[in-house]
Formats: sequence, structure tokens, C-alpha cells
Amino acid sequence: MIANGEFNFIARHFRPLAGEGSLDLRDDAALIPARPGFELVVSTDTIVENVHFLSDDPAETVSRKLLRVNLSDCAAMGATPFGYFMNVCRPPDRDDRWFESFAAGLAEDQQLFGIHLLGGDTTGIKGPLVLGVTILAWAVAGKAIRRTTAKPGDNVWVTGTIGDAALGLLARRGELPDPDGFLGSRYQLPQPRLGVATAPIVHAGMDISDGLLQDCGHLASESQVNIIIESPLIPLSKQVKAAGADYWPLCLTGGDDYELLLTAPPQNADALRQQAAAAGTDITRIGRVTAGTGEVQLLDANGEAIELAQRGWQHF
Repeated sequence: MIANGEFNFIARHFRPLAGEGSLDLRDDAALIPARPGFELVVSTDTIVENVHFLSDDPAETVSRKLLRVNLSDCAAMGATPFGYFMNVCRPPDRDDRWFESFAAGLAEDQQLFGIHLLGGDTTGIKGPLVLGVTILAWAVAGKAIRRTTAKPGDNVWVTGTIGDAALGLLARRGELPDPDGFLGSRYQLPQPRLGVATAPIVHAGMDISDGLLQDCGHLASESQVNIIIESPLIPLSKQVKAAGADYWPLCLTGGDDYELLLTAPPQNADALRQQAAAAGTDITRIGRVTAGTGEVQLLDANGEAIELAQRGWQHF
């Protein structure tokens, strides 16, 4: 009876989302045909109730966030996503009506981003709702953007605005005014910046999930360079500015931005701006790469170093 319940659950909610290679979700695995001249990019993320989303977040925003944090990884590597696997650990308090909305959110973003479900796994859990996606994408062979290839002399760039999601979580908890709902929406629905990062315009990159400063540290460490960030250049939304300067450290360390952090040589600045505009996002130069061994320095308007007590989100 348990197996039939699981299969019926999959058939009701997730079979309509299946596409090429999924075998209609009737087998134990998917079949992905090879694509000559490309490399398969695989990335996975897990989100947990009351860690990455709130219990009262609408089901359709939970499912879309689940997809989008994975799409952001593809964007950072300059890859084009086509399908995903999904794991659902379902607690007893999430009924069929909730999953109808959850699946509707997936369907909306599948159409928006041109992807489909390939398979996955479902199980019950006595605890919070736990959701995982493994996303598959194609990158031109030898052209995937890496964290390890930033070069001294590069400029450092970020897409969009920084800190919205960190303040959005406070807004969703009722701890910060959010009169137009912008901050809360940025926490609930990240915007994957697909189509911005491509080689050879971009040397290195990653998405910002653990906070701008901490992810700059990851990039600097992996590339064995130093990164200097000029704080006045960091792009902030009008809503973050309105919140006040007391929240500024949280904006740089709070995480969940899912914007892109990129390095590129100065001569590629115009091409990168044009590429970002074509992808529908702003992009801002915030600093530079220098020779070094993985250090990050944050400077104020006078070029003086700023020290913050915390650098970013810690998973453990």
C-alpha cells in the first residue's frame, strides 16, 4: 500500500512535469542522450523548511526557489540547463492541495526556463519538509566558468543588487517593514542570471549564496589570488538603502542573494555589460583581483580597510 501511495503521488503531481529522457517517470533512472561538443554540468542543492524557507511560504514559491537556486549554479558556470531530478521528503502535514500548488510552481518555472523533470525520489519523514534538486545542463566543451581561474588584473563584478534576500528574511518574519513586498519576494524567489557568464569574456565566477564577502573569499582561495572590494561600489536596492546603515553588514554577509560574482579583464567590460543587458540584468564593477593567496579586503570610500565580525553564512 505504501508503494502504491508513493507511485500515485508521483503520477498525480510530477508525471505531468516529465520530459525527454525521463521515461515518463516509470523506470528507475533517466536516459540522457550524449551531445557532441558539450560537457554535462551537474549540480545539486537541498533546501530545508525553516532553514531555507519558512513554513508559511506559499508552496509555489518554495518549489520555484528550489529550482532557481540550482539554476543559479548553472548560470555561474555559463551552462544551459535542460532537466532536473527532484527528491521530496514529505512530512504528514503537507497534503495533496499543498503539493498541487507546489507542482504548479514547478510547471511555471519549467516553461520560463525551458527545463523539465527527469526523475527523482519520494519518501516520508517525521520532521521538516526537505527538498532536493539535482540539475543537469550543457556547457560548451572546455568553456565552463570555474572558480579557479580568476587572474590578477581582473575586475570583480556582481549582477543585480546585494542584500535584498537577507533583509527579505527579516521582512518575512515581521522584523523589518517591507511596504512594497520587494524584499520578501527577493528572499522567496531568487532570479537566476542565466546567459551572463560566458568564456572568454569572463575568467572566473560563482553565484553568491553564502554572502558577498564569504563567496569572494571562496573565489579568491580557489584561484589563489586576492580580491579587493570597494564598498561604495556595491549595488544596493532602494529598499535596502531605505532600511538604513545598521543593516549594511548583514547585506554583505547574510547570503541568499543568488546573484553572480564574476571576474573579467578590463578590456571586456563593455562586452560584459552588453551581455548582462541582453540577459535582462544590471551588472556592476565592485573591485579588482590582485596577486595573492586567497585574501579579501573590504575598503571604505577613503581606501581604508573595513573589518566585519562575520563574513557570511555558515552551513554547520
